[in-house]
Amino acid sequence: MSKSSLPRPRAILFDWDNTLVDTWPCIGRATNITLERMGLKPWTPEEIRVRVAGSLRDTFPAIYGERWEQAREVFYDAFASVHLEMLAALPGAEDLLREAAATDVYLAVVSNKTGKYLRAEADHLGWTPYFGRLVGAHDAERDKPAPDPIHLALLQNEVSAGPDVWFVGDAPIDVVCGKNAGCSTILIGPTPLAEAEEAKPDLHITNCAALSALMRSYS
Repeated sequence: MSKSSLPRPRAILFDWDNTLVDTWPCIGRATNITLERMGLKPWTPEEIRVRVAGSLRDTFPAIYGERWEQAREVFYDAFASVHLEMLAALPGAEDLLREAAATDVYLAVVSNKTGKYLRAEADHLGWTPYFGRLVGAHDAERDKPAPDPIHLALLQNEVSAGPDVWFVGDAPIDVVCGKNAGCSTILIGPTPLAEAEEAKPDLHITNCAALSALMRSYS
């Protein structure tokens, strides 16, 4: 699907980490603290980017086996101690949200970050008023890539998932999630396009400024 063939959005759903905010340094620190305390070798930044796209409840059992609940507590303690002080908005993200909020487009967040941390970060940045709903891991019956959190996010404004709902994220899991709900999918950032058909977005753009320009083209 080309830029010109994307339907004008009634709603835009955003992933959070590394779509609107830069959280790789924080995620990396908490992940490697957890791996080391659990007796495992730390990961490189590249490995972390590949392995942590899923929610904790979906990924930790495969990584830590029967000790995954212990690892979960270690990770949460490490993450909670630094996530607000290390939080940084991506360039152009606040301008994007401010412009979008001034239109009739409904905005929400669908993230695999635990809901209480997601909402704390939005409050910390002063961004909560931009969104109709901030849906994190555990808020819906299933997490991304299942479509459940998309439907939960749209419920707030009684919008139904479909091509006129844009799902914007930085990773293949976001594309799969959006497609699972029947939304138009936009991959943002430098992530290479996936080879798997189910992870190919309708549009790939470079950054928040490019998304702002795309939205203005529909006004």
